Amino acid sequence: MSAGQIAALIAAGAFVLLVLLLAIPLIKLGRTLDEATIAIRKAHTNTDPIFSEANTTLTRVNTQLERVDGITSNTQAVTGNVSALTSVFTATLGGPLVKAAAFSYGVSKALKARRKIKGETDGKHARRGKRKGATS
Repeated sequence: MSAGQIAALIAAGAFVLLVLLLAIPLIKLGRTLDEATIAIRKAHTNTDPIFSEANTTLTRVNTQLERVDGITSNTQAVTGNVSALTSVFTATLGGPLVKAAAFSYGVSKALKARRKIKGETDGKHARRGKRKGATS
């Protein structure tokens, strides 16, 4: 054997060794890809029930939201009615109540002015000590 043939055998052996060393990671990578494919298939088969449950849940939520919308519109109508009733009450009783309050205030001021002119002290509680037979 010549030196060129020995070098070729060494190169061929090194190439076989390189192929063997690279084959191990490639085989492991192939197994990993197989496992990933199986996991993707399982996930795909399990998503159909999840999506159908999500669809059912969304349908129920939409039904409840329609009910809430009805309740909200009824509440808005009640609020408008209460506002109208308050306006009617204020218009009907507000004026006379203000007049009655003004009248009672005027009478109170007039009585105080009258007592002041007569020299009496203010209020009926101040007169309690001046009763007949009262001891102080």
